Amino acid sequence: MKKIIFLLLAQIVFSQVEKNIGDFQELKVLDGINVILEKYRFYMLTDLDLLELSEFRRELHQYPELSGYELETSKKILTALEEMGPSQIIDKMGGYGLAAIFDSQKKGPTILFRAELDALPIQEKNNLPWASKLPGVSHTCGHDGHMTMLLALGRVISRNPIKCGKVVLMFQPSEENGQGARAVVSDARYKQIKPDLAFAIHIEPGRPFGYVSTRPGLINCASLGLKITLNGKTAHAADPSDGISPSLAVAEFIQKISKFNHGDELNNNFRLTTVTHVQIGEQSFGISPGEASIFVTLRTSNDDSLSQLDKDVRELVSNISTKFKLTFDFEIFDHFAASINDKEAHDIAVDAMKALNINYGSIGVPMRASEDFGIFGKQSRAAMLCLGPGEDYAALHNPDYDFNDDLIPIGTGIFERITRDLLGTY
Repeated sequence: MKKIIFLLLAQIVFSQVEKNIGDFQELKVLDGINVILEKYRFYMLTDLDLLELSEFRRELHQYPELSGYELETSKKILTALEEMGPSQIIDKMGGYGLAAIFDSQKKGPTILFRAELDALPIQEKNNLPWASKLPGVSHTCGHDGHMTMLLALGRVISRNPIKCGKVVLMFQPSEENGQGARAVVSDARYKQIKPDLAFAIHIEPGRPFGYVSTRPGLINCASLGLKITLNGKTAHAADPSDGISPSLAVAEFIQKISKFNHGDELNNNFRLTTVTHVQIGEQSFGISPGEASIFVTLRTSNDDSLSQLDKDVRELVSNISTKFKLTFDFEIFDHFAASINDKEAHDIAVDAMKALNINYGSIGVPMRASEDFGIFGKQSRAAMLCLGPGEDYAALHNPDYDFNDDLIPIGTGIFERITRDLLGTY
């Protein structure tokens, strides 16, 4: 357990502090990270809070659950939320999703903060005491930390209620397969909490510790996984002409699909296709194959381009299948909308970070990677913030990744400041 200490920092340029963040009571230092506490207005987490939250995060890390199967994770979050006494908790949203609502009962905007419940099908390779106990499943995308930041925000709001409007803490299922956000906003009960503004933080290694990457406009690309099945007819390997093999069709498809790729810069013309898996026939030496499947990921900078790219790829499959006398069908998986930061929401987040003296900029964004937070942006003014754990930190989806607990007060602080700037406090 890390030792948490409080230090007074004497060598502060108070004029600059007051210019940027106003009147502050003290500065808390957690493992070298400055967390500013604003007198009478900003009530941050205590040392005991941080210890408890870190332990909770590590508990989540030990018991990860895949997309669509987040039952036990949801139960843990529900128990933690109930202790905070929100005005309402809506459970089983879009699956195992949860929404905790803190309602001032006074007119004002509704602000939603989102975290993700699910984990990845990756075997963790860490010797940490809190490493995953479930073989082949791990929180190697930071979702355990994102959940903990929202719970930390809930603690702060429960102790220091908002003056107007509502805060919604949204714990969303199935982010990793792109289904969760759509399921949540499609839930009839979402109409009760439809927010004016929505914010999310995602950990992004490669950025300096505590640095936030964000910008107005595109943050994450649109993408979908397209499974293509080609059907012919099996035959004896000694007489392949008696069958209809998809082998040459697969080869031609792989060769020709690259013609759809366009550009490296993430502008409106960017298009990328990536063949991720191919299977032809069975593992046999005696059978000429009669079926093949191709997995291809389609990626663009906007939703309209993705729809067009999907049509183009399907047309290519149709033409090749006709040529080789095959039938075909398609299935869509992992469909992500582009994540677009609204300028107003972005500016609100920037003002909060300026107030807290948090470094920010556009390093590393926009990104080719996808994130289903973009769905919330179709319903509300939304902004995604990418928080850095360190430039040399293990990359997401790597087997040795683990969330840095020192980021909890930073992420919580940003959310808290957004809340107070918009909704105030008593």
